[in-house]
Amino acid sequence: MAEINGLIDWLQIGWNALLTDFKTLPWPSLGNVIAHFVFYYPLMMSYIWMIGSIFYYFLWERPQGGSDSHWPVLQEYPPVSILVPCHNEGDNIKDTLEYLSQQKYPNLEIVVINDGSTDNTEDIILGMATLHQNIRIVHLDANQGKATALRAGAMLAKHEFLVCIDGDALLEPGAVAWMMRHFLENPKTGAVTGNPRIRTRSTLLGKIQVGEFSAIVGLIKRAQQVYGRIFTVSGVIAAFRKTALHNVGYWNNDMVTEDIDISWRLQLNGWDIHFEPNALCWVLMPETIKGLWTQRLRWSQGGAEVMLRYTRTVLHWHSRRMWPIWLECLASIVWSYLMVIGLAFWGLSQFMGVHKQFIFGLLPNWTGMILSVTCLAQFAVSLAIDSRYERKSGGIGRYYYWMIWYPLVYWINNVLTTVFGLLKAIAKKDGQRAVWVTSDRGVWKND
Repeated sequence: MAEINGLIDWLQIGWNALLTDFKTLPWPSLGNVIAHFVFYYPLMMSYIWMIGSIFYYFLWERPQGGSDSHWPVLQEYPPVSILVPCHNEGDNIKDTLEYLSQQKYPNLEIVVINDGSTDNTEDIILGMATLHQNIRIVHLDANQGKATALRAGAMLAKHEFLVCIDGDALLEPGAVAWMMRHFLENPKTGAVTGNPRIRTRSTLLGKIQVGEFSAIVGLIKRAQQVYGRIFTVSGVIAAFRKTALHNVGYWNNDMVTEDIDISWRLQLNGWDIHFEPNALCWVLMPETIKGLWTQRLRWSQGGAEVMLRYTRTVLHWHSRRMWPIWLECLASIVWSYLMVIGLAFWGLSQFMGVHKQFIFGLLPNWTGMILSVTCLAQFAVSLAIDSRYERKSGGIGRYYYWMIWYPLVYWINNVLTTVFGLLKAIAKKDGQRAVWVTSDRGVWKND
């Protein structure tokens, strides 16, 4: 214990020296800079997202109309191939294909890529193919990963435009038409990302995720669309122009999150990505702490892998439109590490008697209240915007109450997964293939 106290005293002396306010210098101490960054970064980003999303709503979303039961009338309807990569989706694939058969879009083919499933997935999709003539099946003998399955499907697809969904997702009947309008309006559109909606709402985690996918996923995509570039398409629902995919070499099979990787490569090569909020897709999400941790750790690792791989390319002048996305990604990683350091110091101060000056203000009182109020305001804005897409599920406003738990559950989880995700990305071997893993799908109950 004496050695531990000696080490703590040594750390405290070093830290206090580091944070000493040099009054003779024109700049603030490092401690104040860190404290201000930790507090103001999430606050600033929250208002940037809210302002951007409100601008997007009034400029593009509201004039379009649309809801969960309507779709646009297009001047033409180019044929579309829907790719459904799946691995051990015996419990869900039938519902997915039945929903696809209800699409209000002419000339569709459905390409199901069975990636080495060991359950009854193959039997189910063969049975569905006998009922629907537009279903084609691709069998891969072994688990090759989602990126390889998508690449195989794209190569065998008949058409130029591809809509990719997961094997457990339910695509709304008008989704294809809503996404296709972007390709028709702009020949530089390489991809369109849809609007995932949460099906699993039977637990606290499930209810919180309903608000998260509005306030974090949907709100950020709207804001990023206004500011220039989108961090990533949604892996569960996205559409692509095959020419654009061919231009960048299709999906990489050594990236943990193939959706983030393809999004960056498309935009770095001059293609645009658009967010289409009317392209609804009902998805299953984790409803356990373990499942949430595994999912978010994979997301964080994937984002870090992409940032590490493409930093040199992003920093070129011709890639300047990607700078805000890159800076936001970098800042979020730095912020997470500082939060972990701050929480560790706070723990030392509470349980091991370290002097309070050891803490540089990461856990203040009035600033915490400001962050909490801002967080709730962000949820209120997002839920108000997204309410039109949840009418048939009974409305989304009733989930606002559950959002008070978001900072406690998700901020801590996201901070820790960001820290460990970067470490995993650095430690990962180059060329290591990313394959399917069993995931927590929650409990399907649309209450």
